[in-house]
Amino acid sequence: MFALRKSNERGFADHGWLKSRHTFSFADYYDPDHMGFRALRVINEDRIEGGTGFGMHGHRDMEIISYVVQGALEHKDSKGNVAVIKPGDVQRMSAGTGVMHSEYNKMPESDTHFFQIWILPDRPGTSFGYGQKSFADDLNTKDLVLVVSKEGREGSISINQDADLYISRMKKGKEFAFPIRPSRHVWLQVIQGHLNINGHVLETGDAVKVSQEQSLQVSAQEDSEFMLFDLA
Repeated sequence: MFALRKSNERGFADHGWLKSRHTFSFADYYDPDHMGFRALRVINEDRIEGGTGFGMHGHRDMEIISYVVQGALEHKDSKGNVAVIKPGDVQRMSAGTGVMHSEYNKMPESDTHFFQIWILPDRPGTSFGYGQKSFADDLNTKDLVLVVSKEGREGSISINQDADLYISRMKKGKEFAFPIRPSRHVWLQVIQGHLNINGHVLETGDAVKVSQEQSLQVSAQEDSEFMLFDLA
């Protein structure tokens, strides 16, 4: 089963300093047909103007993943972590029983383009956790890079859920097959580019939901970047 989610079907919020596309229901955007997929609850594609950002706000019982496409994002949280997330970096914050954090674009002349992802943990009340790693070298040399997994395998960042996140920067003309294990489900989100997936055409901002299939045949019609979620 394949279900396409076109880019322009997503929710959109324009706050002036922030422009956000919501794949699933979020804040003032509500769509009962798109409340999430398996443990995947939020995929927000955000663009933050220079010198602005999200002030301190709270989360709990959520695995929060940030991936910067362009620009930089300064992170601070109430547990003492201070970091700058750059292109090629993946950050994971397990909110646990509660945490406050802020995210700012400190570059006054340029926007920061990033994705924020929320995944429900496998149980409530987990401990707070933080991880950040640059995958830039692997992304520039491999077709598909595992960046997040439950066990933190293959050098990925661990989360409290049976969910794998892969990122690809696929060159034009490249192709590969992704086997889907029995009883697993896939969400593929195109960041930029033009892909053909099992005969379906996906362009920048598009996504596909996949269940009850054995594999994905992915080919790049132009240089492309995408995220692939392998979910229980």
